[in-house]
Amino acid sequence: MPGLYLAAILVSAAGVAVCDARWRLALWRDRRRTLLLLAIGWGFLLVWDIVGIAAGVFVKGTGPWFLGIDLAPHLPLEEPFFLAFLTYLTLVLIGAGEKLGRRRGADAS
Repeated sequence: MPGLYLAAILVSAAGVAVCDARWRLALWRDRRRTLLLLAIGWGFLLVWDIVGIAAGVFVKGTGPWFLGIDLAPHLPLEEPFFLAFLTYLTLVLIGAGEKLGRRRGADAS
């Protein structure tokens, strides 16, 4: 089923965005900072992938769930979406950790 991997990434990102909006963990807490960090993290990971592909470390997997569109050799269309999702998820988890840490600190007082 072509496109299933991309659909899973987008549905997962939507779920993370709902959690982010509900508890104001990243984008809904500080939009400018989150977008800046998202761009930096995404760019770093994309360069990391390109270097890994050029070095022969990373190769494209195959499967019926990919769309079959390559942005470059061994760089499927889904990869930038996955990297953005991974970066956003990390920012949301850091925000959740900070919020829990503040709550535990307040409870301990």
